[in-house]
Amino acid sequence: MWGESAVKLCRSKIKSLISSQGTLSLLSLHGLCLCADQLLHSQQPRTMAQQQQISLPAKLINGGFAGMVGVTCVFPIDLAKTRLQNQRSGQQLYKNMMDCLIKTVKSEGYFGMYRGAAVNLTLVTPEKAIKLAANDFFRHQLSKDGKLTVLKEMLAGCCAGMCQVIVTTPMEMLKIQLQDAGRLAAQQRVIPSVVTTLKMGGTSAVLSRSYNASPAPQVIRVSAMQITRELLRTKGVTALYRGLAATLMRDIPFSVVYFPLFAHLHQLGQQSSENPTVPFYWSFMSGCLAGSIAAVAVSPCDVVKTRLQSLKKGANEETYNGVVDCVRKIMRKEGPRAFLKGASCRALVIAPLFGIAQVVYFVGVGEFLLGYTPYNIYSA
Repeated sequence: MWGESAVKLCRSKIKSLISSQGTLSLLSLHGLCLCADQLLHSQQPRTMAQQQQISLPAKLINGGFAGMVGVTCVFPIDLAKTRLQNQRSGQQLYKNMMDCLIKTVKSEGYFGMYRGAAVNLTLVTPEKAIKLAANDFFRHQLSKDGKLTVLKEMLAGCCAGMCQVIVTTPMEMLKIQLQDAGRLAAQQRVIPSVVTTLKMGGTSAVLSRSYNASPAPQVIRVSAMQITRELLRTKGVTALYRGLAATLMRDIPFSVVYFPLFAHLHQLGQQSSENPTVPFYWSFMSGCLAGSIAAVAVSPCDVVKTRLQSLKKGANEETYNGVVDCVRKIMRKEGPRAFLKGASCRALVIAPLFGIAQVVYFVGVGEFLLGYTPYNIYSA
C-alpha cells in the first residue's frame, strides 16, 4: 500500500514541476517513478510467495486437527455404513443403521462401535491435511486476482482428490478389515452351516442344513499392525493399495463436486464485500450440505471400493477381480439398488465430518500455533 501511494504521489508532482524545473528535472522524476514502480512489482511476488510458503504448514496442521475432531464424532456411523455395504442379499444381519448400532453394542460392547478408530485417527491426520491443504494450494495457484472459474475450482478439487489417495487407500483398507470383523462373526452365529453328506448306498451328494448348537464364536481381536505385517509379509506393499482404482474413482469425483459447491455456499454467508468473514455456523452448514450431496453422488463407487477392499468374506460371499468384475457381479446378483447400500449412513458420516472439519479448519489452529495470521482462500 505504501509503495502504491509513493508512486502516485511521485507522478502527481511531475505536471506541477514541468514549467518551473525544465525537461532535465522531469526526466529525473520520471526515472524515479519507474524505479519505484519496479521496486513495487519486484516486492509483490516475493510477498505472495512468502505468504504461501509460510501458510502451508499451518494449513496442514489445520487439516490434520480438523480430521481428528470430525472422525471422532462420526466414526460409529461410518462403522454401520461399512457393515451395511458388505452384507449381501439373503444374508442381511442388519435392517438399517440404528439396528446395526444397537446389535453392535449388544454383541461387542460400546467400544465395539469404534473398531478401527485407532488406525483411522492415526492416518486421517495426514489424509485430511493433504486433502484440505492441497485444495487451498491448487486454488491459490489457479486463481487470478483472487477469482476462480467453476472449471478451475473443479480442477483444484480433482488435484486434491488425487493427492489424498496416497494415504486414503491404505487407511480405508485397514479400517474396513477391522470394522467388518464383527459382521463376519455375527454371520457365523446366525447363518446355518451347510453340511455335505453322502446317502448310504448312493453316489450323489445331498445338501442338508444343520444349525450349529455350539457356543457362539468370539470376535477375534486383530490389530491394524497385525494386518499390516501379514499383508506386507505375504503380498508386499501393493497389498495395502488394493482397491486403488476404486478409491480414485470415488475420491476424485467427490472432491470435484464438494469443493466448488462448498466454496459457493460458503460465499453466500459473507457479510459484505468489504467484510468477507463468514460466521462459523454458516461454514458448518455449508460443509454439511456440500458433503452430503457429494457423498450420495459417489455412493456407488464407495460400495465397489468397500467390496474390493474386504479381504475376508462370509459364507457364500463372492470374490471380485477388479472394478469391472465387481460392478458386473453386484448388478447381476443384487440389482442396481445394491449400489446405494449405506448411502444414507455415508451422507450422515460425511455431512457432519466435513461440517466440523471446515469449522475447525477455519479456526486457524495451525496459524495460532505457528504465530501467523489466518489466511482463508475462500474469502481472499
